[in-house]
Amino acid sequence: MNTLSKNYLRYTFLIMLLGWGICVLFSFNGISLSDHKLLYVPYILGGWSPTIGSYLSLRKNNRVTGVKDWFKKVFDFRHNAFSYMLIVVMAVIFMLPQCLLSGYEKGAPFFAIIVMIPMMLIGGGLEEAGWRCILQTELMEKYSFTLSTIIVSIIWWLWHLPLFYIQGVFQYGQNYFAFGVNTLGLSFALACIRKNTGSVWLCVLFHCIINSLSGIYVVNENIKGTIATTIILILCSYGFVKLHDKLKMFS
Repeated sequence: MNTLSKNYLRYTFLIMLLGWGICVLFSFNGISLSDHKLLYVPYILGGWSPTIGSYLSLRKNNRVTGVKDWFKKVFDFRHNAFSYMLIVVMAVIFMLPQCLLSGYEKGAPFFAIIVMIPMMLIGGGLEEAGWRCILQTELMEKYSFTLSTIIVSIIWWLWHLPLFYIQGVFQYGQNYFAFGVNTLGLSFALACIRKNTGSVWLCVLFHCIINSLSGIYVVNENIKGTIATTIILILCSYGFVKLHDKLKMFS
């Protein structure tokens, strides 16, 4: 792991532990986010740690010259229709098997996705400015697609751990192992998008779509359904990567 990735992880986990650590301490004392609205400040800080860590590490390692340059690196909108279609297909592959295998309850109306996707930029999407822009990319320069993705998924899974001990957040009281399985599948999908398109923005957009769909189709907890969906997602990710590599050979 090179200096950029080490700096990124150092910044990300220090900021996360500061923000979410405060929330966990309050939670252990029976105080949830809904009890004290000021707790949303450290909560949001922790959630934004991968994004802040991305900018700080890229700036420190002279990969960007400032905020404007960082925005250009993350929001690389110009991609062909097939690249945008890939993230839609991957989102369907992620959501459909879960709904069919585990069952779901209807959440927000589907048309709300128009509003939810932009909101999810600050509700998870911009994490990809770190996880896939820096960590996944740097690891793939040294390791295989499979190994680098597994490493990222484990680190990403561990980063989420404090959320399962913060009263008043979605993850509180849920199955951390099942979440890890889910994270593995999503990591392969995001790695596939990053490798095939070279885009950070499309990873951000996919993350926003997944978070939005999870609020529209609230999937019932079912570890078998989660495992099956993850296997399907991983196999499809390999398939799309292989297909992309073959098409590049003939282009």
